[in-house]
Amino acid sequence: MTSSPSKAAPAPPNQPHQGKTSHLRQFWHRVTEGLELSELWKQFSTDARASYRFYERDFKARAPEEKKRGFWQTAQAFSWAILEKLTPARRVLLLLGVVLLIFPAGGFSHRTEEGHVEFVEFDLRFLGGASLFMLLMLEIADRVVMKRDLEIARDIQRWLLPAAPPQVPGLTMAFATRPANTVAGDYYDAFARPGPGGEPLYLFAVADVAGKSIPAALLMATFQAGLKTLSATPCSLAELVAGMNRYASTNSQDGRRFTTAFLAEFDSRSRTLTYINAGHNTPILRRNSGAIERLTNGGLPLGILADAPYESGTVNLQPGDWLVIFTDGVVEAMNAKNEEYEEGRLLNVLQNGVAVIPEEMLRRLMADLDAFVGATPQHDDITCLLAKVEDH
Repeated sequence: MTSSPSKAAPAPPNQPHQGKTSHLRQFWHRVTEGLELSELWKQFSTDARASYRFYERDFKARAPEEKKRGFWQTAQAFSWAILEKLTPARRVLLLLGVVLLIFPAGGFSHRTEEGHVEFVEFDLRFLGGASLFMLLMLEIADRVVMKRDLEIARDIQRWLLPAAPPQVPGLTMAFATRPANTVAGDYYDAFARPGPGGEPLYLFAVADVAGKSIPAALLMATFQAGLKTLSATPCSLAELVAGMNRYASTNSQDGRRFTTAFLAEFDSRSRTLTYINAGHNTPILRRNSGAIERLTNGGLPLGILADAPYESGTVNLQPGDWLVIFTDGVVEAMNAKNEEYEEGRLLNVLQNGVAVIPEEMLRRLMADLDAFVGATPQHDDITCLLAKVEDH
């Protein structure tokens, strides 16, 4: 008995459609990196607001608010604020593309050999789109090169900053930083340096270089190098800060690139903290009793006046005390209503979490800051150092 050959089952009628849908889904997932529409919109709105503020600075410089101006004057000033960010050749590409898209049609007439008049029409929208596409490719190429260089700079900067707080007898510490851009102008550190009699002292430093991004990051690196070099020599904190100020004054462009800094030495044997506040946000010392003290002694920011005097302050720390050192990016963080975070909210987080360890306190503070800011783009670097005095 022979069996007849079996027939292949027909393919489901919707299989080609399913295949196309799968390819489209994969393409969309690759483009969006798996982000939901709400996340894409949040990202777009954040980028749009940041870009608007970027162009708005030049726009306001070209057309100050106090001068009355009409719609065309406003549009002209804003257009020039955008055009001046491009090279002359790219400005021509942009203007050419815009003009050809706005006025795409044209034509001319000519007489044939037979004496007939013919009208030839043409559409230049393709050339306009091609011009804008070429401009986009040139800008993307620049962005990719810059992004790669910034990522290298970010990795170097991370290497300059401590990955974890040191083991300081009698203290538990935590710190964190968030750059507003790829690289930051904020600096923090905590390390041991030689003290009198051979016993180590622990130096805490939080600094904020005026400006943002690459210029501030370069000055931050020089600040770090100068601090580590001078700290290796036996000297008092006042002498150290005076030396840092002289060094900063040589790189400050006549005081325009100054640095605010808070530097302190902790003697773990006597639990004494000697500090100098060089124009920095006033750190908060929250006593175990609940009292709040501010560490104000110091002087001008570093780099403004080479021979500026600095006055040191001294406090004795007790078990349960909290020390909070931060940069202005924390208290000046803004939400969508242009409201600042301010120290009141920071103090509220601190007062409600005095029983936790610094690492948990830092997590709560950053979470509260994120909840306050929401989707508003970060406009300044954020750095915070927390220390809690423990029992021996």
